[in-house]
Amino acid sequence: MTMPPEIKPHQSIELLKALHILTRDGKLNQDSRRKLKQVYHLVNFIEPLLNDVLAKVPDPTVVDHGAGKSYLGFILYDLLLKQQPAGQVIGVETRADLVEKSKTLAEVCAFPRMDFHHLSVADSMTSTLIPEQVQIVTALHACNTATDDAIQFGLKKQAQYMVLVPCCQAEVAEVMRQHKADSLSKTELSEVWRHPIHTREFGSHITNVLRCLQLEAHGYQVTVTELVGWEHSMKNELIIAKYTGHARKNARDRLNNILETFNLTSLSARFM
Repeated sequence: MTMPPEIKPHQSIELLKALHILTRDGKLNQDSRRKLKQVYHLVNFIEPLLNDVLAKVPDPTVVDHGAGKSYLGFILYDLLLKQQPAGQVIGVETRADLVEKSKTLAEVCAFPRMDFHHLSVADSMTSTLIPEQVQIVTALHACNTATDDAIQFGLKKQAQYMVLVPCCQAEVAEVMRQHKADSLSKTELSEVWRHPIHTREFGSHITNVLRCLQLEAHGYQVTVTELVGWEHSMKNELIIAKYTGHARKNARDRLNNILETFNLTSLSARFM
């Protein structure tokens, strides 16, 4: 059977069929091609990070938070870790049915160093099922506060790298909306988010700005870029954080000033 050119050498065909990326007869439809291109693009960002970790840690752990159907975790393992003598991928997901399906698929594909756990974020931070320290934390299209949960997990587990693709961020925008009248009287900058559509968009942007400052305040070097082109997804902001141990001096002060300026101090604990 001739595979589509997008399929890489030594890639598990059974995995791609099980993930419904390939049809039973080995074909790619347009939606699957889009998903595969997006995941490949993210894997390309993660590969040098994993190689850096492998050079320092003989048996690294990658934790995929809010794993869902574990597209990312499976592709990461298949392309980057399957060929290595050690290293594991752990998916953390709150939906028990998805966890069981992923466990079954890992067995079918003979991926022995993959595991999946039905845990909340709070439980994942203390559970003995998760190593005390992990090297890479990923969160692909983690909706609303799920990205913040992944960050808290990464901080707790002293992750060397965090790779985050936020999605559907509404909480900050809602708090801004509640205090709009006060903001309008406080600063002319409130015109930037006065209209409802601007509140939503600006709230999403400010959320990621606060996350970056939070990471920098904890000693991470942060890079923000696009995951894929706009034609593939509107939720394409990619945040890559590398732990250096050198906190940006003014990061915490700027974070707090932004929270105060935009009447978001009620969310201070979220960005500690």
